[in-house]
Amino acid sequence: MLDHSDVPNSTTMMEFLLMEFSDVRNLQILHAISFSLIYLATLIGNIFIVIVTIFDKGLHIPMYFFLRNLSILDACYISVTVPNSCINSLLGSSTISKTGCVAQVFLVVFFVYVELLFLTIMARDRYVAICQPLHYPVIMNPRICTQMTLASLFSGLVYASVHTANTFLLPFCRSNVIHQFFCDIPSLLKLSCSDTIINEITIVVSALGIGGGCFIFIIGSYIQIFSTVFKFPSGADRKKAFSTCIPHILVVSVFLSSGFYVYLRPSVISATTLDMVLSVFYSVIPPLFNPIIYSLRNEQIKGAMRKIMARMFYPGNVFKIKKGCPKLFNDIHLFGNTLK
Repeated sequence: MLDHSDVPNSTTMMEFLLMEFSDVRNLQILHAISFSLIYLATLIGNIFIVIVTIFDKGLHIPMYFFLRNLSILDACYISVTVPNSCINSLLGSSTISKTGCVAQVFLVVFFVYVELLFLTIMARDRYVAICQPLHYPVIMNPRICTQMTLASLFSGLVYASVHTANTFLLPFCRSNVIHQFFCDIPSLLKLSCSDTIINEITIVVSALGIGGGCFIFIIGSYIQIFSTVFKFPSGADRKKAFSTCIPHILVVSVFLSSGFYVYLRPSVISATTLDMVLSVFYSVIPPLFNPIIYSLRNEQIKGAMRKIMARMFYPGNVFKIKKGCPKLFNDIHLFGNTLK
C-alpha cells in the first residue's frame, strides 16, 4: 500500500487512503459481501416504508410522515459510506479523492445531525400522542410538522458546512492514510500538522450540546410516556408500548454512545480497529434497524404492506375493507394501532 507520509502540505495532497477491515483477501471479499447484503436489506426495508406510507391513506398522519422522512434519510445515509467501502474491498483499492473525501465528511455529518433531530421529533410526536391526545391535532398539525422537517434539514446544512470547512482548512502533511473505512473528521484531524485544539473544542461543544440535549429530551419523553402507559388498564397496551419504545431507546443509545466515543476522543490518541468497528454502530446499524423497530413491529404498517402486495400480485381482486371510525387517540397512540 502506498503511503504518502512525506507529503509536505495539504495543497499537494489530492487523495487519501482509507483503511481496510483486514489485509487478508478472503476477509476483504467477505466484508464486501456482508456489507452489500446489509446495504441491500437496509434499502429494501426503508424504501418499502416510503412506498407504504405514501400509498396507504390510513397512514397519512404525522407519525408516519416522520417515519417516511426517517426512512428516506436512512437510505441516503447508508449510501454515503457502505457502497464505496464494498467497492474498495472488491477491487482491492482504498483510494478516495480529496473532493470525494470532502463530500463524504459533509454528508456523514449532515445525515447524523438530521437523523438525531428526526429521532427527537418522533419522540416528541409519541409523547404528545400518548400523553396529550386531545391536543395532538393542534400541536402536531401538518404545517408544524413540515416546518420542523425543513428546519432540521436547513440547520443540518449549516452545521455540516461549518464542520466540513473547519476541517479542510487545516493542512494535512503527516500522512494521507485515514484510519477509518470512510472519511470522518476525527481521523482527518489526526493527519493535520497544525494545532487542532479549536476544531476539537468545536466538536465537543456541538456534540455535547446537540447530541446530549437531544438524548436528554428523548429519554425525558419516554419517561413520561412510560408513566402514562402504566396508567393504562390493559396489559396488552403496556406490552405494545414497551416492545416498541425500548428497542428505539437502545438504538438511539448505541447510535449516540458510539458516535461520542469516536468523535470526542482527543486527536492525540492513536486510532485503533475499535474505532472502525464502533463507527459501524452509528453509520450502519441505525439505518438497518430503524425499519425493523418502526415497521415490522407495527400492525398497521404490516397490514398496509399486505394490501399493497395483494394489489401487486392479485390486481384482479377487489378487497373490500370495512372501516369504522377509529378513535383519534387509538389511531395515534401506541404507534399506529387502530380500532376497527
